[in-house]
Amino acid sequence: MQSLNKLSNTALRNVRGVLTDIDGTLTTDGRLPASTYLALDGLRRAGLHVIPVTGRCIAWAEILTRLWPVDAIIGENGAFYSHLHNGRLQTRFLDDAATRARNLERIQALGQRIVREVPGCALASDQAWHAADLAIDHAEDVVPLPEDAVARIAELMREAGMTATVSSIHVNGWFGQHDKLSMSKLCVAELLGEDVDARRDQWLFIGDSANDASMFAHFPLSVGVANVRDILPQLPVPPAYITAAAGGEGFAEMAQRLIEARG
Repeated sequence: MQSLNKLSNTALRNVRGVLTDIDGTLTTDGRLPASTYLALDGLRRAGLHVIPVTGRCIAWAEILTRLWPVDAIIGENGAFYSHLHNGRLQTRFLDDAATRARNLERIQALGQRIVREVPGCALASDQAWHAADLAIDHAEDVVPLPEDAVARIAELMREAGMTATVSSIHVNGWFGQHDKLSMSKLCVAELLGEDVDARRDQWLFIGDSANDASMFAHFPLSVGVANVRDILPQLPVPPAYITAAAGGEGFAEMAQRLIEARG
């Protein structure tokens, strides 16, 4: 990884949009710093597209889509994206309603099993508002679990046929092969008419956790906020650049660097 200062102005001037994780990237210790919100607003005012990509539930995504200066929010690790169209909220799901309903029945049963079998974990506090995935809390509202317990949660999900990934606070599992990257491509194609694969160097991704791995690997302009160092052993490909500051302050650092480079 190189310092963010090593990222050339030429490359930054070519950027059209920013894809960003939320927890641990926009937030610091679970809170959104004022500097982070101003950075989001500054990016939009500079003419850049901004799309947060999170494991958080549909309730979070739809509320934040209404409140934040963003183009859309991708939620539950790629199960859907929410956006405003002529001021009206719209959510585009990957699976149809019948499939989601069947999967939620399986998710509820598996969630109860994991809580029984892995001491110290819990259903995420917002699990009741998840539309398509299972979120098990390993570090948000519970005493942080040891690595072997977190690994066991992910193992139980995979044994049940789920895709599983670990964020800084939750282990998320879902039925299907989608992830943050696949829905980012679909969202950008449908909302903006752009091919992310063909324009990878025009999109910057910034994140901090293991469930950002596919994004770090795909985008040449991948940035980790400083706290990404905590999970580097879990990443097949580390981010190309790293900020000096952690969490939301790191995001604000990136945004300032990007805006200044664009003049």
